Amino acid sequence: MPKFDFYQQITNKIVAAVETAGPFRLPWSRCSARPVNVASKAPYNGVNVLSLWVSALNADYQSNIWGTYRQWQAAGCQVRKGEKSSQVVFYRTYTDETDESEHRVARASHVFNAAQVDGYQPPAPPTVFDPVASAEAFVRSTGAVIEEGGDRACYVPSRDMIRMPDRHRFTDREAFYATLCHELVHWSGAEKRLARDLSGRFGSDRYAVEELVAELGAAFLCADLGISQEPREDHVAYVRSWLEVLKRDMRAIFTAASKASQAAGWLTGLGVLDVAV
Repeated sequence: MPKFDFYQQITNKIVAAVETAGPFRLPWSRCSARPVNVASKAPYNGVNVLSLWVSALNADYQSNIWGTYRQWQAAGCQVRKGEKSSQVVFYRTYTDETDESEHRVARASHVFNAAQVDGYQPPAPPTVFDPVASAEAFVRSTGAVIEEGGDRACYVPSRDMIRMPDRHRFTDREAFYATLCHELVHWSGAEKRLARDLSGRFGSDRYAVEELVAELGAAFLCADLGISQEPREDHVAYVRSWLEVLKRDMRAIFTAASKASQAAGWLTGLGVLDVAV
């Protein structure tokens, strides 16, 4: 297998999921919680979130808990014979002895869902706040200037503010918060915040990739807030542009997912987020 073949494998899986997800819908729109590792109890990040969401959707796994074969064994569980693993990527840092410089190397790992093992007892669900109430608290904690009115959702760089349509225009409150999370990710990329500049990496494709970053970031935030993300009517136009970029550049989804995780982590770091696991 070529050294970085897993980049192409994961990209192909995500592209296929988007292409078969149906009109105005993305494959991660139906996911309810971010994937979590059984050993560390930490959520997965970046492209691993998307890869595991797609695997869960394809196999109809209801659990968001994942682990390697050895991690499940350490937890007193056994992966059932014949179960197929899902691929994730992790990075290791090593020091070059010749010049003492540090390098990051990507490695593939294989994990199994809790639905694929015997002996796993899921923990009792924690008491969580109402997802809409927690979303309101999260939005307030960002300090973003948000104006409601009109019929467009957008981030306005010249005024450094977010404009949202009146709430009654949305099909439900969850759709409103999912859209607002999308715009908050755009807001996070301003020069005085994360200074997210994709022009050097993607050139004329930077707008399509920024929209993908915002959508992925919104998906991550919605998962953490316990909000089911609603598809938006403008999805078809920019999903088409995303797919064109992803098919040309097998590492684009890795970069977009990494930037989306950075944005989501930065936004949640501005205040207390009640995570729905």
